[in-house]
Amino acid sequence: MRELFAGVFGPGGTVRHFMSPGRVNIIGEHLDYNGGYVFPAALSLGIQALVRYHDGPQIKMRSTAYPDERIINLENPIVNDGSGGWWNYPAGVIRHLTDSGHGFTGADILFDSSLPEGAGLSSSAAIEVLTACVMLRGEPADDGERIRIAVLCKNVENRFIGVQCGIMDQFAVAMGKKDHAILLKSDTLAYSRVPFNLNDHSLVIMNTNKPRKLSGSKYNERRAECDRALAEISKRRPIGSLAEATMPEIEELADDILRRRARHVVSENSRVLASVDLLKKNDLPSFGMLMTESHRSLRDDYDVTGFELDALVSASMDTDGCIGARMTGAGFGGCAIALVKSDKTDKFIESAGAAYKKTSGIAADFYITDVADGVREIPGQ
Repeated sequence: MRELFAGVFGPGGTVRHFMSPGRVNIIGEHLDYNGGYVFPAALSLGIQALVRYHDGPQIKMRSTAYPDERIINLENPIVNDGSGGWWNYPAGVIRHLTDSGHGFTGADILFDSSLPEGAGLSSSAAIEVLTACVMLRGEPADDGERIRIAVLCKNVENRFIGVQCGIMDQFAVAMGKKDHAILLKSDTLAYSRVPFNLNDHSLVIMNTNKPRKLSGSKYNERRAECDRALAEISKRRPIGSLAEATMPEIEELADDILRRRARHVVSENSRVLASVDLLKKNDLPSFGMLMTESHRSLRDDYDVTGFELDALVSASMDTDGCIGARMTGAGFGGCAIALVKSDKTDKFIESAGAAYKKTSGIAADFYITDVADGVREIPGQ
């Protein structure tokens, strides 16, 4: 990357190196905007940036995946250009930081990603949090600063990009810790880091290779449906979030769609808390069963899986060595995860991949990745 950087921006000067992970949500899908618990972890896959600062007003950005250079002039208003291009994410972060009173000079930035684009591993949150650390010229000093960065980047997603996501993705990217997942109460930001030890099992990430774009999907529609369900329940008993509802209250909802959406939220919240207890007890088979229950709920009640994700999860569960599988991320394509005996991962990838290809006509990609630290600066070489 340093050779690429010199070829793109010219040699010389001090070049600093930053790394931001992707994230996988172990369990607890579509709860972060419903006041529930989520259980994400940062990954060793992620986005890197090489940066050289200078005194001019321009921030020049390049990606190893795309040919065009993008330039932000700090003396001009920073706006979303409406293209849906990757550069709008760092642009939004720079805009929000400047609006918050931070003053910057220029920089040359080269991004490089090992995350599959549009796969649901939070490439958008990774580049947002990464850009914040690049512009602030160092990794966060403590957890408090990491949380402030996560909140700012969530606001970028909501207000600049136009996706009404919750805080989970940015929080996991900023706050990740090696070999730990994060139990996060998304409405209060209360959190704890929980050891994530799989012993003789491996977490396999499986990309359906059906990409999704949240701003063009039904993500915002699901959020609106949950807001409507919360409003209906609150007419009978005021509650602060849909995750606080009870099953009897949900069954009283007259609208079948709202009832199913709310049923997923409440049942999934229970599965998250049960999963943490099972992992602490090292009961992986029972945890695997909860993963599979989660997928069924996302398929039948929340309606966010789709043909490809269902086919990949089904192929996984039919393969020897797999004790649990589910979609991860927002859905509508993207990735699933499977818990697989470590000595059977090669055979699992071969067999599940072949079954999925036969059913869908698409070749899936498989990743065995470590649970890693959050955003950080890598010391100079």
